[in-house]
Amino acid sequence: MSKEQFRPADHDNDHFLMTTVVGSYPQPKWLTRVRERALYEDEVDAVELEVVDDAALAEAEDDAARLITQEHERAGLDVVVDGEMRRTEMVEYFADRIEGYEFNGPVKVWGHNYFDKPSVVSAVEYEESWLVDEYEFTASVAERPVKVPITGPYTLARWVFNEHYATTADLANDLAELVNEEVEKLADAGARYIQIDEPALAQHEDDHAIVGNALERVVEDLPEDVRIGLHVCYGDYSRIYPEILEFPVDELDLELANGDYEQLDVFREPSFTKDLAMGVVDAHVAEVESVAEIKENIRKGLEIVPPEQLVVSPDCGVKLLPREAAFRKMENMVQAAREIEAELDAGEIDVETTAPSAD
Repeated sequence: MSKEQFRPADHDNDHFLMTTVVGSYPQPKWLTRVRERALYEDEVDAVELEVVDDAALAEAEDDAARLITQEHERAGLDVVVDGEMRRTEMVEYFADRIEGYEFNGPVKVWGHNYFDKPSVVSAVEYEESWLVDEYEFTASVAERPVKVPITGPYTLARWVFNEHYATTADLANDLAELVNEEVEKLADAGARYIQIDEPALAQHEDDHAIVGNALERVVEDLPEDVRIGLHVCYGDYSRIYPEILEFPVDELDLELANGDYEQLDVFREPSFTKDLAMGVVDAHVAEVESVAEIKENIRKGLEIVPPEQLVVSPDCGVKLLPREAAFRKMENMVQAAREIEAELDAGEIDVETTAPSAD
């Protein structure tokens, strides 16, 4: 589905480089404190510190979601997200809501970072909606279109201990059924931009068929006006390109700024036939790129696809950055996109005028 449906009515330029974020955003420190108090409710001395119950936590999450959605709009983003204010870790959050997973404590994943890596101990089952309430709240407070990120079935199968299914493919296929049920509910609720997050994909070069089959099921029976993006990061794209062009998605969202665009040549042959949501600011460093630097990054994307196929975003979720740095990166990114659009309108940038055929 074309990105044109998300063009603001008052957009100043003939060209439109849609600006958005991948998903996560720094959570306000007060939300973190409230969540910690809710988590350790039984250990809180009610005389010294008020106990946080579920209602109080929900109110805090609503407040944070409203705040960050409006912060995205203040930065000028065309499509916004609530910053995933209600979520913890991208696998853990969903595994906690899917029957068949259990948690046995955190494991060390890199550096000093730990992840409460779950195990799949029985057949996975869908019990109740995961994200519809989140989407409906965000849409109710947003003045711009809302994107919904959701962790994909392959990553939900790969980044866990599989103690029940015979193969990763079997688990991913069952999870795809559940994700399809959720995205259908999101579409019924009005969501028109859904992003499937599959960071595990570029780490395993022989699993294209598993991912492709799972995605076919995920998008089955969705309305034609629902835009589907696929976010992939953390890997060697030469392992998965051009096979990913066959996936049933409208957009491929790729991390490239962090690697200084060393992998850009991967996408020159064959022609990139999907929309390219290209990372133009680094989500891993707090240094804020200047508008000029981001414009140069956007021009790199125009070497791969024409303007009608280019979407501008950060490399990945920016939740680990200082909040002020995250905001300034978004603000500069939007300004850079608007200036590039004006230069395209003026004929100051030479690009392909026709998008390559997907056939």
